[in-house]
Amino acid sequence: MHLIGCSNEDGSTFDQSHKVLTKDSVTVSVDAVVYYRISNATVSVANVENAHHSTRLLAQTTLRNMLGTKNLHEILGDRESISCDMQGVLDDATENWGIKVERVEIKDVRLPVQLQRAMAAEAEAAREARAKVIAAEGEQKASRALKEAADVISLAPAALQLRYLQDGNQMSSSLSLSWAFVRSGWSCSEFMLKLILH
Repeated sequence: MHLIGCSNEDGSTFDQSHKVLTKDSVTVSVDAVVYYRISNATVSVANVENAHHSTRLLAQTTLRNMLGTKNLHEILGDRESISCDMQGVLDDATENWGIKVERVEIKDVRLPVQLQRAMAAEAEAAREARAKVIAAEGEQKASRALKEAADVISLAPAALQLRYLQDGNQMSSSLSLSWAFVRSGWSCSEFMLKLILH
């Protein structure tokens, strides 16, 4: 956790680096910024020995405790809500110190390199699995269409001959080919005999 506290009154800052353990046992590094000001100097001096130091420690503890109750995906996807909740907790706690917490921002959440690699591998495997499912669905639809076409052609034998002619016409438009068509009533031997005689 990397906390920077900014006081609007004297411009003081604090800078600490810490790591946070999430609810699902992932160690992350968090950069957060706390903006606060001294709203009542008399109370700030009378009620706490060092308001700035106390605010810094409270901010660190609060952020660590709040993130410890969240899963990693919640921290990554819900930073704004966590920041607002943290601001409310800090503002209530520091009111008696004469401190007004104006804003809290979670600037960055850094994951361990090994976890980044594992997440990238998982995402790639999920993409490959989806691609295989889509390809399988395409094959299934194509096979159904072929079966329907075969059923239609089987009802009209002449349709198969027309299909041959159509395919031949398409291929001959781009290639120089010679075609030999077999009459549906001819056997293979009859066809070969007629081919030899001609």
